[in-house]
Amino acid sequence: MLVRDAMSTVILTLGPAHTLRQAATLMSARRVGAAVVLDPDAGGIGILTERDILDSVGLGQNPDAEPLHAHTTTDIVFAAPTWTLEEAARAMAHGGFRHLVVLDRGEVAGIVSVRDIVRRWVPSREPAPAS
Repeated sequence: MLVRDAMSTVILTLGPAHTLRQAATLMSARRVGAAVVLDPDAGGIGILTERDILDSVGLGQNPDAEPLHAHTTTDIVFAAPTWTLEEAARAMAHGGFRHLVVLDRGEVAGIVSVRDIVRRWVPSREPAPAS
């Protein structure tokens, strides 16, 4: 199975001047754990995850005053839609992250998460193993 089969193509895209509160509100409303941050002044494409928001709040920072550009990861690993889910899972495990931005011909095509991969590998109709 390929990344294109598991990735979400409905992508929350934000700008670097949005605040963490705005990002959290939109991420919660759309029930996503990551947003793509487009910042042409800082290299183009970055990612903001729920962990970034949690870390900031844990440090006592004000989510209404913290701009995304201060919390966005810009040194990210991109996946191709033609990667296998095994390749995506390997990249996530090696890099210690849970989301990959998927690029197709240089454009953001989607996001694939650990949850997306697990859902493809273990269909919801299969019963959970007994403990």
